[in-house]
Amino acid sequence: MKKTIAILMSTVMTAAVLLSGCGNAASNGAAAGAADGGQAAAAGTSIDVQVGPSPETIDPALNSAVDGANMIIHAFEGLLKFDKNNNVVPGVAESYDVSDDGLTWTFHLRKDLKWSDGSDLTAEDFVYSWKRVADPATAAPYGYDLLNMVKGYDEAEGGNVDALGVSAPDATTFVVELSTPCVYFDKICAFAVLVPVQKATVEANGEGWSTNPATYITDGPYYMTEYTDGSQIVFTKNPNYYDAANITFDTIVWHLIEDSNAAYSAYQNGDLSMIKDVPTEEIPSLADNAEFHVEPIMGTYYVTFNTEKEPFNDPKVREALSLAIDRAYVAGTIMQGTYSPATNFVGPGVSDEADGSSFEDVTKQKYGDHFDTSNYDKDLEKAKQLLADAGYPNGEGFPEFSYLTNDAGYHKAVAEYLQSAWGELGLKMTVNIQEWKTVTADRREGNFEVARNGWVYDWDDPSNMINLLETGNGNNDGKYSNPDFDKAVDEARTTTDIKLHYDKLHEAEQIILNDAAMAPVAYYNDFWLMKSNVKDTWHSPYGYWYFMYGKIE
Repeated sequence: MKKTIAILMSTVMTAAVLLSGCGNAASNGAAAGAADGGQAAAAGTSIDVQVGPSPETIDPALNSAVDGANMIIHAFEGLLKFDKNNNVVPGVAESYDVSDDGLTWTFHLRKDLKWSDGSDLTAEDFVYSWKRVADPATAAPYGYDLLNMVKGYDEAEGGNVDALGVSAPDATTFVVELSTPCVYFDKICAFAVLVPVQKATVEANGEGWSTNPATYITDGPYYMTEYTDGSQIVFTKNPNYYDAANITFDTIVWHLIEDSNAAYSAYQNGDLSMIKDVPTEEIPSLADNAEFHVEPIMGTYYVTFNTEKEPFNDPKVREALSLAIDRAYVAGTIMQGTYSPATNFVGPGVSDEADGSSFEDVTKQKYGDHFDTSNYDKDLEKAKQLLADAGYPNGEGFPEFSYLTNDAGYHKAVAEYLQSAWGELGLKMTVNIQEWKTVTADRREGNFEVARNGWVYDWDDPSNMINLLETGNGNNDGKYSNPDFDKAVDEARTTTDIKLHYDKLHEAEQIILNDAAMAPVAYYNDFWLMKSNVKDTWHSPYGYWYFMYGKIE
C-alpha cells in the first residue's frame, strides 16, 4: 500500500496576458538567444532591483547565501516550491507518493518539460543534479545537510555517487529512497539547491557555466541574458517555462551594488524599484515612509569562532567573548531596533509541532533564556572571570586576532562595537573588512579567527539552523565538533516521532549554547525600500523576494 499525496496547483496569482514571448516563433527565438548568450532583453515590462552585491556564486549546488538564492529561485524550479503563504506546492512535479514506511518518495513530473534552450527536461536531470550535490568533487556546502538521509549518501560522499538512492524509472518519474524517514523531506525538495541543472552544459563548461549567459541554461521562469560582475545580472522571461503565461515581468535586472549609499541614491533617482541594502543612517528618517518595509524573517545574526585555532578552541574563551556582548545595545541602538536581541540560538517564527507552539516559546518554558539581555553588567563580570579561568586575566597573554566581516548594513558598526566590547576584556582585535563574496569563501575555507555570520532558514524546522554546527556540515564554518551534539541531532533527524524530533533539537540547542559553539547576537528582520507602484510581489520569512508575478502600475 502507498499513501498518495496529491499536491494540487494553487490558485493562479495573476491572469496577466503576456505582451510578448507567446507562440512557437517567440519560443524558438528565446531558446536561440539563451544558447547564443544574446545580451538584448525582451521588450516589455522590466523591474530593476538590488538584493545584494556580486554573489559568490549562482550555481545552485554551490550557493549558500540569501542573495544568490534570490536569483536562483527566479531562474530554476525544483520538484516542489513555496507559495506566497509559505506552503509547499507543486513545482516541476505535479504530485508525489510516499510509501507507508516513509522511505520511498516517488515524484511524478509534469509532461513535456523544457530547458530554457528548448531541449527536453526529464527525471534523469534530477538524478544527475542530486548526485552532483552529493559528489565530494562538487563540495556543495549543503550536500550533507540535504542528502544525508538519502540511502547510499555515505558511499556517495566517499566518491561512489552512483550509490545515492535516486533513480528515474522513466522520463517523468523520479524516485528517492531514504535510509531513515524525514519528517520535513518535502521542504528539502522545495529548496533551491536541489533544482535540476543541465548535465551536458555543466560538464562541458566547468565552473564558469553559471556566469555565462550562453551556458546558464535554466528550467524556471527566467534565463540569463547578461552577467557583468560588479555591475548587473539580467534575467529574461523563459517562454519554455511550463507556467510562462503567468510570469509578468519580461526582464529582471539584478543590480550588484555593494555600497548601500549608492543603492539608496539609485533608488531615489528612480533607477531602482527595490533595494535591500538601505543605509543605516537613513533609517530614522524612513520610519513613516510607506515605501520602507520591515518584516521579521526566521534567522539569527551570530558570531562564528574558528575552533581549529587557539585560543578559540577553549569553550571558556568563547563563552567569555559571547557574554561580553551587550545584545540589547547592539539590537536596539546599533541596529536601531530593526533587529531583536538574541536570547537563544533559535529565534521567533520557527515551529515546534510537539505542542503546536513556537520552538522559541517551548525553549523558554523548558530552559528559560540562555542570555539575560537585561543584566549585561553581570554577564560582563562573568566574562572577565571566565577569561581569567582560561589563563588570560585582564586579557594578558591573549593573542591579537581579527574579525572578518563585510561592509554592508550594520556589519561594520557591529564589528567596531565588538572591538570596543572585547577591548573591555583587555583583548586587541582588528577588523578585517572584505567584499561579501570573499567573506563567504574565507569563512568556508577557515581563513579567519572570528567572523560575523548569520543564518536565515531555508525551511521551517529548527534543525535547519541547529544542524549547522554538526560535525561535517558544509556550512559549519567554525568546524565546531561535539559527539553529544551530533548524537542529538542525528536522533532528531532519524525519528518518525514528531515530539521526539523536537525534544532532541531542544537538547541539541542547549548543548551548543552551553558550549558557546557560536555567539548569537540578534534575531533578523529584513528591511528594504520598494516603490509603491510595484504590486503583486511578496517577501517570504526565508528572506526571499518573489518578483516573477509582479507588475508596475
